[in-house]
Amino acid sequence: MARASIRCTALATAALLLTACGEKPQHAGTSHGNSTPAWNGPQTGFSAPGWKAGDQASWDEQIKQRNRGQNEYLRLTP
Repeated sequence: MARASIRCTALATAALLLTACGEKPQHAGTSHGNSTPAWNGPQTGFSAPGWKAGDQASWDEQIKQRNRGQNEYLRLTP
């Protein structure tokens, strides 16, 4: 009787430990194989004003402006 409960506990523990093996790997990167540069622009009309599609310098400036807008130290006025 005691052996059966030990065996059952061991099987349950092994099953719990093995469930972690089924997790998908997580890595930084894109999930799609799009080979076009980001500054070529979307195919929709949703884009920031002042940005010209296909212009990398304009793209970089828009990204800098977005980052400045998300920086709390630059947004707060003393």
